[in-house]
Amino acid sequence: MSTPLSYRDAGVDIDAGDNLVEQIKPFAKRTMRPEVLADLGGFGALVEISKKYREPVLVSGTDGVGTKLKLAFEWNTHDTVGIDLVAMSVNDILVQGAEPLFFLDYFACGKLDVPLATDVIKGIAHGCEQAGCALIGGETAEMPGMYPEGEYDLAGFAVGVVEKSNVINGRTITEGDIILGLASNGVHSNGYSLVRKIIERANTNLDEPFTEGKTLRQAIIAPTRIYVKPVLELLKTIPVKGMAHITGGGITENVPRVLPENVVAQINADAWPLPKLFQWLQKEGQVATPEMYKTFNCGIGMVIIVAAEQAQEAANLLQAQGETVFTLGTIRPRNGDEHQTQVA
Repeated sequence: MSTPLSYRDAGVDIDAGDNLVEQIKPFAKRTMRPEVLADLGGFGALVEISKKYREPVLVSGTDGVGTKLKLAFEWNTHDTVGIDLVAMSVNDILVQGAEPLFFLDYFACGKLDVPLATDVIKGIAHGCEQAGCALIGGETAEMPGMYPEGEYDLAGFAVGVVEKSNVINGRTITEGDIILGLASNGVHSNGYSLVRKIIERANTNLDEPFTEGKTLRQAIIAPTRIYVKPVLELLKTIPVKGMAHITGGGITENVPRVLPENVVAQINADAWPLPKLFQWLQKEGQVATPEMYKTFNCGIGMVIIVAAEQAQEAANLLQAQGETVFTLGTIRPRNGDEHQTQVA
């Protein structure tokens, strides 16, 4: 007679999943907003829209962390990739003027390691705190045979809200407007397939001091900067015309996403110093300069376009919020079908 089987025998530990929920509840609780109407653990999360909005428009975004996770596995560094996960979605919806309301995560693995998963989700909660949004739920999927031991995948989903009359869409951008850039924390969460190739090629001790009190390893894995709170403060005072989150595609491919077809973002390559980490990546990988701008943020994580007469005030406000701000260039007329971001 065959031995009776259980779900645990098949590799799925429901008790471990329940334990994880209990472990992460205190971290999620710190992210709560008054609009949230239910606690973590239900089948769905209830969120109302604040009465301060007359014509609220919901803005949503979803993303993952990409192959940066491979370094997290290899280096056993799991406490910051959750920040990356949140940043990739909330920074995206921010560029349309949206205040992030809530965030949902998806954590998938072959066998659930509760301490490891707790580290990851603590990072997600930390990212939500930085963004001012609530971590209202998610999904932990334990799927035996789907992932190698010790590996997992992450996805995230953010929803924000903006007054309909305040949606930022780039339509008012015109010749003479000023392009501001906010400094990044490093590579953020894009270009890591190339980063990993460069690490394989380089003959460098990753644990030696590298820059700003960090080792090279720490500089490479540093989490994505979350720009939500300082930019929302800016929007209270300055009518921002357009914003671009510098993600996959780097500076040259992301800025055009917010530009009208008849203009070009003319960026001065000398307007900001190329951070040491990107200098190292370019040298060790022998990466051509145009490829750098097309792949990495190169030290600029967010681009903000404002009218010339408001550029200095905008820069001052952002600096007062703790941002490092660079005046990158100006908006000019487009010549024919030339690429809409020119870095020279």
